Amino acid sequence: MKNIIGFIRQNFTFFSFLILQIVSLVMLSSYSKSHETFFGNWNNSVAGRVNSYYNEWAYFFDLKATNAKLVAENVALRNELAQNFVPYDTSVKSGTLILRKDSLEKIRKFFYYPAKVVGNSFTLQKNYITIERGALQGVKKDMAAISPDGSIVGIVVEVNDNYSKIMSLLHRNSKVSAMLKRDRIAGSIEWDGKSTEILSLKNISKSASPKIGDTVLTSPYSSSFPAQLMIGRVTSIIKDPSSNFLTLNIKSATNFYNLEFVYLVENKRMDAQTDIEQKGDNNE
Repeated sequence: MKNIIGFIRQNFTFFSFLILQIVSLVMLSSYSKSHETFFGNWNNSVAGRVNSYYNEWAYFFDLKATNAKLVAENVALRNELAQNFVPYDTSVKSGTLILRKDSLEKIRKFFYYPAKVVGNSFTLQKNYITIERGALQGVKKDMAAISPDGSIVGIVVEVNDNYSKIMSLLHRNSKVSAMLKRDRIAGSIEWDGKSTEILSLKNISKSASPKIGDTVLTSPYSSSFPAQLMIGRVTSIIKDPSSNFLTLNIKSATNFYNLEFVYLVENKRMDAQTDIEQKGDNNE
């Protein structure tokens, strides 16, 4: 306490000047319109800058929570897409009696789950993505993975309680049924192990007459992916005179370098589809 009093006594003249200066400025701004306007503008400018810096810092520290909210909102919106539902069978015949239901009633086919990426390789011949979501959170093998912008990423191949592994499109064994958007002719998307940005669309009939820039989407024939998800665009066309098929080079729409989140897609009818397909193979 003595030190504080001593400090004030020692700097009494300076503090007196400072207090009188503040009082004079307050009085000047109170009784002079021009000075009042000047100090008001100056105060607003300083306050605006301080608030701007504060908002920037607050935004930076709230970024994680904001991202989590956006992911949750995107999942909710994706789960309401029309392509996730199939029409309900409106007529069930029993003898001569036909029971009818509302024709607008639908059955959910696809369901989306968010997942955080915790591991990602893209420089190998067999690349995988690790996500922090597993069997305890509803993940199953063969579920599709898509990026936040709706382009495809890969398929789940391994699952434990809290983590899962996705076979990336950048994997030599990856194959996804795809089609040209313009004429809906289907083929198979594969990767040749070279460029991380270029995929190959194979087994496209020469009757398709594809063009550079054509959009390539997932086809309705995949049991994992919903139809018409973005894969990429045609960059070049390779013709083989000895074959009736073309190979198209596709610029991937997915940026594998900065994946932070993915959406997993569960096909609620996958087991029924694969079961009937396998029975067809066994009967041959």
